[in-house]
Amino acid sequence: MNHSLGIAIESLVAVLLMLTIGYCMLLNKRLQRLKADEHSLKATIAELITATEIAERAIGGLKHTVRDVNENLGSQLTAATQMSAHLKGQLSEADAIIRRLSRIVQAGRPVMDAAPAAAPAPAAPKISAAKAVAAAAEAFTERRKAGGLAA
Repeated sequence: MNHSLGIAIESLVAVLLMLTIGYCMLLNKRLQRLKADEHSLKATIAELITATEIAERAIGGLKHTVRDVNENLGSQLTAATQMSAHLKGQLSEADAIIRRLSRIVQAGRPVMDAAPAAAPAPAAPKISAAKAVAAAAEAFTERRKAGGLAA
């Protein structure tokens, strides 16, 4: 009995060793997969770090570009505002000049009757220059009141 008990214990130890060896092989395969995943994870992390650095440089460049554009746009807006004010002043001066020229032209035109005569009068009295200017000014004001425009 002694002998068979020893064989039974030895057999049990052998079976347990076989199970341990099988379990170790299973753990070895899992560890190999884990190491392969670790290498791919390290590669992914390295790519992510590189992409982050590139993005940070791009953001810095964009910030610099935005500052430059903001400065340029501000100076261009200031210049455009000044140019607009200058053009507005010139337009108002041009309008005043046109009004004065219109008055001068109106004053220089001879006064015409509303109904033209069929035959010119043989001895029409000459109108003095002062009377012509006064008549032109009256005609100008009448047209201005009637039509709203000088010419």
